[in-house]
Amino acid sequence: MRALVMTAPGGAENTEIREVEAPRPGPGQVAVDVAYAGLNFVDVMGRRGDAGYVTAWPYRPGKEVAGTVRAVGEGVTGLAPGDRVVAAPTGGGLAEVVLAEAALTVPVPDGLALREAAAAPLGLATAILLLTDAGRFTAGDTVLVHSAGGGIGNAVAQLVPLLGGGRLIGTVGRPEKAAAAVATGYDHAFARDEGLRDAVRAATDGRGVDLVLDPLGTDALELDLDLAAPGGRIVLFGNAGGGAVTDLPPLGRLMAGNLTVTGFSHRALAATAPARLGRAIGRVLDLMAGGGLALPVTELPDLAAVPAAHDAMAEGRATGKYVARVAG
Repeated sequence: MRALVMTAPGGAENTEIREVEAPRPGPGQVAVDVAYAGLNFVDVMGRRGDAGYVTAWPYRPGKEVAGTVRAVGEGVTGLAPGDRVVAAPTGGGLAEVVLAEAALTVPVPDGLALREAAAAPLGLATAILLLTDAGRFTAGDTVLVHSAGGGIGNAVAQLVPLLGGGRLIGTVGRPEKAAAAVATGYDHAFARDEGLRDAVRAATDGRGVDLVLDPLGTDALELDLDLAAPGGRIVLFGNAGGGAVTDLPPLGRLMAGNLTVTGFSHRALAATAPARLGRAIGRVLDLMAGGGLALPVTELPDLAAVPAAHDAMAEGRATGKYVARVAG
């Protein structure tokens, strides 16, 4: 089978398509014939060689897929060859066949196309868990989302109205991406520059924000703390810049503002509480099938187009959600 392989830390020059042996499922696993694979910034972080993302080279990226069940391993029930599913594998999803745990392989409802469903296992599931579980979103909250122009940012814009509505403020790395973020549903979008703090304060009439969703490591944490309203929640869910992570704020500062700083990791949740993640995947699939959630995707024609898309993501030029057509 064909698979995308990253041979060493770096860029597109170290990514290639290889012929490899198709995997067979072990106990509790499902082999999926991949029709579409979602791209995520975690792939870029792995490609760069960020600590904690790749344990050995060569590395095969890809953490969300949609396709059909090829085979099931011992002990798997409720799934059979030919079933349309999405899955959240630990890696290797940018390939014609991938293995995933049965708990993280979820049937796709009738009427929902696999191309759109491919955005659910990591991107959309992460977005809904960031809001509901980690962020304790309440209808009417003002939410600040860093990197609002990416896949998670777009998903949050779609989900907040479904969860009761609130005010959405986004930040983007490039000023020209602000208009696109507003078009997806943000009330305001600002470039992350020296005027950001004042812009957000003005947009909230000086009150601040109830919830911050921040994939930038701790680079923006000082800003997050300054902009948080009393009782505000800050969720750190990545380290997109790849820099060193600094210490968290002292307890006194958190207590003074009744603030909460929380960490979220899709990968850790998949390893420690897969059923919880599986339920989130099922929830967003149902929202999509019911017409309440429609996340636009940009389709890449094949695996060969993925390295250039990873470049765009790494350089901040990408907008929205990419999925790559693999087969079918």
